[in-house]
Amino acid sequence: MSATPGPDPRRARARRVAGVALAVVLTGLGIAVFVTAVSPRGSSQVIAPGGGELGGAGTGAAAASAVIYVHILGEVRHPGLYELHDGARAVDAVAAAGGFTEAADAGGLNLARFVSDGEQLVVPALGAAATAVPGIAADGRVNLNTADAAALDTLPGIGPATAAKILAWRERNGRFTSVEDLLDVGGIGEAKLDAIRDLVTV
Repeated sequence: MSATPGPDPRRARARRVAGVALAVVLTGLGIAVFVTAVSPRGSSQVIAPGGGELGGAGTGAAAASAVIYVHILGEVRHPGLYELHDGARAVDAVAAAGGFTEAADAGGLNLARFVSDGEQLVVPALGAAATAVPGIAADGRVNLNTADAAALDTLPGIGPATAAKILAWRERNGRFTSVEDLLDVGGIGEAKLDAIRDLVTV
């Protein structure tokens, strides 16, 4: 009787190689699915001071539109300088900074208002908003784009009548793009502008 032939070592080696290759492929697919599942799906482009991208879509029409830079501080998860699209609102700046902290007073900030280029936005802590004056930045300057009549009236030489004219100009023309735009407001000349130039911002 002839002896029964043993297993072919070449076939066994081939099966082992195929098994290893299959395991590598399955592992790679598993990692890809996991990364896709945990990756954030941002809808706005925001850039921190170091240049690290924190958001998602930055291509197409969104990338081509004008951008502004807003410095957001206070009770947000990631304070810093962010790049937003022109026409963004305070809620966009808060979202770019990771949202409110647990200590934030969300009612102390008007999330619906527009933000302007170069603006510093401060999110107050609970209990701190009562002393804040709308339209006055953390450094004490009056923001011409967000100030109400009471805030404008704190400026030297700007009484209720001139404050009303500033608000009316803003209503007709939109946001102030520079402090010099005040010269277009009736009752404000070069001398009055020089007196308040360092006390206002846009």
